[in-house]
Amino acid sequence: QVQLVESGGGSVQAGGSLRLSCAASGYTYRDYCMGWFRQAPGKKHEGVAFISLIVGMTYYSDFVKGRFTISQDNAKNTLHLQMNSLKPDDTDMYYCARGTQGGYCKEGEFGYWGQGTQVTVSS
Repeated sequence: QVQLVESGGGSVQAGGSLRLSCAASGYTYRDYCMGWFRQAPGKKHEGVAFISLIVGMTYYSDFVKGRFTISQDNAKNTLHLQMNSLKPDDTDMYYCARGTQGGYCKEGEFGYWGQGTQVTVSS
């Protein structure tokens, strides 16, 4: 059974940093694309960053490029999102997700989700 558990959210001031983590279990970790999404109340998930070790790629949305870094710790089956230079617009619930098409990353092809962790950035 696939399980994804996020941690590391919280409240920071603009310009600060947070590191999100996602502990994965129940499958062969490096065989799948992993991603971070965010979701505001009443809106659908929006892709933030994706990573696929088996394909050798990372992707960042334009609004986080240069500020966020996605990484994986294969020894611990853990996904991370280092968030620097945070802005009030980054305030959202952040979710870890696993792709359903092996190492292929596509925003509509994520089928397993964590429970989410809240990030709040004050000005």
